[in-house]
Amino acid sequence: MIRTTIRLLAGVTAAAFAAACQTPSPAPPLALLGVPCAIPPPLHCPDTACPGDLTSRPGNSTDPKAENRAYYLDYPCDLKPGEKVTFVLNLHGGGSIANWQRHYFPIMDFKEKYRLVVATPYGPGGIWQGPRDDQHLRNIVEAVEGAVGKDNIKAFWLAGHSFGGQTSNRLIMNDPFFQERVDGWVSLSGGRLGSKREDIRAAIPRGAPPPPSAAPPAGATPPAGGLAADASVLPTRPFSFIYEAGEHEYTAAGVPKTSPWAEKLGCKAQAAPREIRDTKAGYVFDGRTQENRNKVWGLDPRPGTAKIYDYPNCTYGRVVADIARLDKGHTEGLEPNITEEIIRMMVSAKNP
Repeated sequence: MIRTTIRLLAGVTAAAFAAACQTPSPAPPLALLGVPCAIPPPLHCPDTACPGDLTSRPGNSTDPKAENRAYYLDYPCDLKPGEKVTFVLNLHGGGSIANWQRHYFPIMDFKEKYRLVVATPYGPGGIWQGPRDDQHLRNIVEAVEGAVGKDNIKAFWLAGHSFGGQTSNRLIMNDPFFQERVDGWVSLSGGRLGSKREDIRAAIPRGAPPPPSAAPPAGATPPAGGLAADASVLPTRPFSFIYEAGEHEYTAAGVPKTSPWAEKLGCKAQAAPREIRDTKAGYVFDGRTQENRNKVWGLDPRPGTAKIYDYPNCTYGRVVADIARLDKGHTEGLEPNITEEIIRMMVSAKNP
């Protein structure tokens, strides 16, 4: 009897060992479009004093349809097949670069929490030049759609700082590819829908770096209608819209009290502002030598408070809001809490 029991136990142990040996090993890390995932995201700035040789590094993905132009691709490392995501195309401003933009609007820090896929490309010469760049942006969008499944993109947002915002607006106004896809636009000092620039933007003091020229570099072919669109002309297709700027970028009148875009979308009147406080600074700023450093263009990164002016109850659950980051200008990178609040607003928007 004892020998029988021992033989049974030995058999059970051997079976268990054999089963354990047959258990599949953990799946290798996800590599969307061949880009390995990492937490924190690759080529990430430290909390302070981000070095220029880091922000100037090229992207971690390439576009084979555009001579392998590099761009950054950030996505949740635990992304599941068939999972719904929010896709953001994040465009830098004139004279800027992709990894600086990743840290100016650092939504990549929240990619796991809010299920974001973020592509941050680079315009050669620091400017979005026209047809060739536009095709590169379409290629990126189509590549991401193919990798995650077009039906799994529950919302597609354009985000852009300064000239990147103006470029976003031009794509929305003139390019059917983007018109049929866009669910929202985050304009980071890149034009406010329904407003002329001179009506809401303070003049930059002389000696400060000028805004990017609307003229393309030599040899570039500008798109029909120029490189920027007039934000005061409202698009036909409705979508959610968030406008953010530093307090010092607004004119003395401050944040406008009305929004033609909110009216078009059937939103209620502007609500009393709510505040988001940050105890941490953003990652980046304009560290170039400047003849006349000033608060309109922007100073060093630092903590602060942002005021959000919502236009509630928009038709079909869309979102419209204006944001002023107090005591900030054009180039201080966004702080973590206001960045996360913008993301919350983005993912809360309905997309009928």
